Amino acid sequence: MLSACLFDLDGVLVDTARHHFAAWQRLAQERIGVTFTQQDNEQLKGLSRLESLNYILSKSDRNFSEEEKFQMMKDKNDWYLLLVAELTPEDALPGTTALLQSLKASGIKTGLGSASKNAPLIIEKLGIAHLLDVVIDGNIVSKSKPDPEVFIRGAEALNVSPSETIVFEDAVSGVAAAKTGGFSCVGIGQPDDLKQADFVVPDLSFITIALLNNKFFSH
Repeated sequence: MLSACLFDLDGVLVDTARHHFAAWQRLAQERIGVTFTQQDNEQLKGLSRLESLNYILSKSDRNFSEEEKFQMMKDKNDWYLLLVAELTPEDALPGTTALLQSLKASGIKTGLGSASKNAPLIIEKLGIAHLLDVVIDGNIVSKSKPDPEVFIRGAEALNVSPSETIVFEDAVSGVAAAKTGGFSCVGIGQPDDLKQADFVVPDLSFITIALLNNKFFSH
């Protein structure tokens, strides 16, 4: 039977991608002097803050010191947090709160597995912090997806095995991390984009506990 569910944050429980995009775009234009498009933004999915910065810096022929890079990441995050501060429970993606409440009521453990260092703030703003048993975020893990560290540590914290845990992911690297770690994975998005996922739905409103048990644990 299903023992636990682990959720990525951005693109699964909430969409702060537009806030990340706005902050990175401001940094690219004001500090680095390069353009940053929606296509560029797609390339950052699943990357850490430093990896994202390095991607943008690769578009420039200027050299920056480690101190300057650190300041850029801080400025980007400060601009992002100004936007995130305006989040409310209404910003949770469709089905998020209802599914988490249903899992909680059924005694199924829940956890967050995200590279975001701002995850605690965001789930607080969304009003779902009390519905998550563990939060494994960028303050805890050192390896980015597709390394499975974030989900393995989530399963360990919940005291469950990957085989009885389902991961929900919207990024190719996140799906790869789940599968590498031995987890079943539900993709959130388009089937053509998330071919490694066991199955794909547009959002969490399509998910019920009965569906999960039927898909993964009925054999």
